[in-house]
Amino acid sequence: MLATLRKAGSLARAASAGQRRCLSIHEYQSVNLLNSYGIPTPKSIAAKTPEEAFEAAKQFGSTGCVIKAQVLAGGRGKGHFDNGLQGGVHVVQNPEQAKDYASKMIGAKLITKQTGAAGRICNAVMLAERRDPSHEYYVAVLNDRNVGGPVLVASSQGGMNIEEVAAKDPNAIITTPIDFENGLSKAEALGLAKRLGFKSEGAQSEAADIFIRLYRIFKDKDATQIEINPMGETSDGHVLCMDAKFGFDDNAEFRQKDIFALRDITQEEPSEVEAQKYNLNFIKLDGNIGCLVNGAGLAMATMDVLALHGGNPANFLDVGGGATPETVKKAFEILVADPKVKSIFINIFGGIMRCDYIAEGVINAAKELSLKVPLIVRLKGTKEPEAKEMIRQSGLKIIPFDDLDEAAQNAVKLAV
Repeated sequence: MLATLRKAGSLARAASAGQRRCLSIHEYQSVNLLNSYGIPTPKSIAAKTPEEAFEAAKQFGSTGCVIKAQVLAGGRGKGHFDNGLQGGVHVVQNPEQAKDYASKMIGAKLITKQTGAAGRICNAVMLAERRDPSHEYYVAVLNDRNVGGPVLVASSQGGMNIEEVAAKDPNAIITTPIDFENGLSKAEALGLAKRLGFKSEGAQSEAADIFIRLYRIFKDKDATQIEINPMGETSDGHVLCMDAKFGFDDNAEFRQKDIFALRDITQEEPSEVEAQKYNLNFIKLDGNIGCLVNGAGLAMATMDVLALHGGNPANFLDVGGGATPETVKKAFEILVADPKVKSIFINIFGGIMRCDYIAEGVINAAKELSLKVPLIVRLKGTKEPEAKEMIRQSGLKIIPFDDLDEAAQNAVKLAV
């Protein structure tokens, strides 16, 4: 039972974490943003065709460059493409080689430990100059609940998984609170650079300027996180941001039009993109029981109950308190479009949401979509009697329940 409880809790946490939607942008877009704030990076050029990659590679001379698949996932270097090409990051010596790699990357799906077996489409590559740092550091700007504001997290052990560094040597992580309005002072930034071990005064000053400017981006652009891993100190005493990952607050889309114009929906789950158009909170999961619920808390509780009875939810779907029959119908369409869904469990508590609206949307969808999978419905609250009567008169094979455990047990039983 304890293992089952843990499984249920982990499903709810996964869905809850998934709901925190933060826009991510590609590496080449991150480089452009850094450069626009005067933050130095290796010279980089994006290419969306093999021919563009060929021309871009000419600009790096005899030293060659690195070609990187532009896919929103970690572990690109250790991943593989669905056409057999191993690795999403390669050193190239000449334009012909760049063109060859680009022809194999662009249009193919890169599969990494973060993408799952389906992988993600690669629509562009980035060619970057080869710079071999003498030392690599880790730097991130993010919000910290314990501090109650933004912090700069840094370590002299960059170029590796920072979670592993923190687990093995917590003292290797330096956390510096940042004044929200004023940012880091030059004195604070220089002090951090010295603690991290940047060698020369010039490198310390360059690192300090980068720290200050990273927070400026963080605040100006409503970022949720900026991660530089690694930040490299070169043998000639300069400091460069070698790789960058950005996350931006979706709630700030209305005032960050330029940033959100960079969104690449080809990197997202199509059903989640479609749901977002209708203000539905939808996260695709790996199970076979479709869930349609109102309220994030009830949605997570529903997933827990299904897991307790041995089921596996196919999604997290919160239609919210302002859903209409039309949005409920769209939610239904998204659920039944998943071939893995073998039963659908609708669990509604009508407070703000009216049960009859849910019933109308479900009935319309079931008729129009010629529903074949079993449909289990539990409706409680506002307009409950009217909703149940609508379902009864519909003539459809909709299985009603009042008890949550009984409903969940049947949803699991019928998902075969």
